[in-house]
Amino acid sequence: MASPTPLKDLELVDCARANAKQGITIAAKQCGYGEDLNTFSEELKQACDRMGIQINELRDLLTPQDNLISTNSQIIAPDTPSEL
Repeated sequence: MASPTPLKDLELVDCARANAKQGITIAAKQCGYGEDLNTFSEELKQACDRMGIQINELRDLLTPQDNLISTNSQIIAPDTPSEL
């Protein structure tokens, strides 16, 4: 669910990291910045600077583990609801 107000600091970095794979447009919306990608990027860089994290782009927040999880994950679920 998208934040109703723009997130700041740790909450912004956490939200941006959680949505980084979907791209900057989705991340900005989820973090409460709507379509204002410039403000989102600037606030994210400032928040990261305050936390001692250096990023050049949103994807820099992803770790190798994030990429490993997405490429090796499988969905385990019944074929139909009646097979629960």
